[in-house]
Amino acid sequence: MYWVNESVFYHIYPLGFCGPPRINDGKLAYRLDKVIDFIPHLKEMNVNAVYFGPVFMSTTHGYDTNDYYHIDNRLGDNESFAHICNKLHENGIRVVLDGVFNHVGRGFWAFRDIQEKKQGSPYCSWFQNLNFGGNSPWGDPFWYEGWEGNYDLVKLNLRHPEVKKHIFDAVAMWMDKFKIDGLRLDVAYCMDQDFLRELKHFCKSRDSQFWLMGEIIHGDYARLANHDLLDSCTNYECYKGIYSSHNDHNYFEIAHSLNRQFANGGIYHNIYTYNFVDNHDVNRIGSTVREKESIKNCYTVEYFMPGVPAVYYGSEWGIEGQKNNTDHDYPLRPCVDVKDIVDNELYRHVCRLGAIRRKYKALQYGSFENTVIRNEQLVFKRKFEDQTIYIAVNLSDSNFELGFNTDGGAKLYDVYDGQTVYDVNGNYVNIKIPAHGTRVLVLTNGDVPEYPENSAQAAPITGEFQTAEEKTEISEEVKPLPEVGAPGKYRHFKGGEYEFICLAKDSETSEELVIYKEAGGEGKVWARPSAIFYQYVDVDGKQIPRFEKID
Repeated sequence: MYWVNESVFYHIYPLGFCGPPRINDGKLAYRLDKVIDFIPHLKEMNVNAVYFGPVFMSTTHGYDTNDYYHIDNRLGDNESFAHICNKLHENGIRVVLDGVFNHVGRGFWAFRDIQEKKQGSPYCSWFQNLNFGGNSPWGDPFWYEGWEGNYDLVKLNLRHPEVKKHIFDAVAMWMDKFKIDGLRLDVAYCMDQDFLRELKHFCKSRDSQFWLMGEIIHGDYARLANHDLLDSCTNYECYKGIYSSHNDHNYFEIAHSLNRQFANGGIYHNIYTYNFVDNHDVNRIGSTVREKESIKNCYTVEYFMPGVPAVYYGSEWGIEGQKNNTDHDYPLRPCVDVKDIVDNELYRHVCRLGAIRRKYKALQYGSFENTVIRNEQLVFKRKFEDQTIYIAVNLSDSNFELGFNTDGGAKLYDVYDGQTVYDVNGNYVNIKIPAHGTRVLVLTNGDVPEYPENSAQAAPITGEFQTAEEKTEISEEVKPLPEVGAPGKYRHFKGGEYEFICLAKDSETSEELVIYKEAGGEGKVWARPSAIFYQYVDVDGKQIPRFEKID
């Protein structure tokens, strides 16, 4: 077992969260101490890990580091930050820091030494491609490499032994003084892999549970997230798939990415990715999703897909923010105080998701499989040992009823609402998902699952399971559906007769399909998702099978 698998992250960008001057004024202020006031809020959200963006001395936004050994004076000092970390740890909350090692700011002490001493500085070899054959875009009498053409960010030579020692000694200090539990490596996708390999060995030799997560925007995650380099990486593919699926009312998009990455044999099934719906570099989810009712389901998918979920500060109650050409990323990084927290429906939803995720091992360690995929409805399965959970979401404006084949069991209990239970008949179940709603269905042989602690405080629910009214009506009025995949002849509820051919799987999404053909006539062959083929429909107020087996 690994602590990351059992975590819910809260992402704080300190130089926005605390509201300091955008340009360092050199004045010491203990602004970051207010994190301690947020601890009850974090615990109510069931957060047990905080990822801090840059906290070390810089000139502007934090990614232009001037000193790896001192906390930015706009946030506090080393002693105050050690106190913050201690308070978080006392409350069961781990700490991960932003490791900005690819580049430093122009105010970095070694770079300033070169500006002063020119070729006489002993640090000329500390920086990538630094030479005195021309002038820099900033007017220096030498040239150097800037990160992706940004010459305020001076690229370090990560192969230089003294550079590596300087960074590793800083990390050791952070681990010893602040007791940090991991690092997020900024722009890991363009960093020297030998450096990453040595960093991992250094950190793991000091703490085998230390976590290294890298920022990877695109490309093959396994190139860096593997046994030799990093433990994890940012999942930008699913970040895009989550908001885009909801905006386009097309769950096939995110279902495809989830299947591609995490299903049995998926390309990243061995990588525990860092998942998010927004962060300090992208527009807030509240400004990205067109229909505000869909934001809750964005979080549902993020929390219950494989990997560890993260919430960017303020987005749990719906803060909005978009980049612009004037303030650039600053609208994404507002100052927030405890008094700004809004106890709204979205916030209660996020609290409840956290409680459920931290309760069930299947949601932390389980395998992944798509079960039902429709444009506006998605059901996927997480399974670990003898625990099976189905997550169902509906982004339409109406309640939606669907059925699917389960792994057996007798009942499905919805631990999201704490009330609804469905009977499983012949491994098949028919459920109703509320409009813009979530169901988290625990499969049992009849035993009532324990309701997650701390969930009840997040919403007005009873926590007492009872058979849903709509399900009771179905059980009383309809015959059991045939076993999924049962051969024979079927009659459609509109009268047509068809012959079952076989079950198949969609090669892209792994969705189960029924292949069947017309009985007589032209004998046309059709394919339909089994979740729809084996489903009840409402006819004149009565629930009947869509396809009824007739022989």
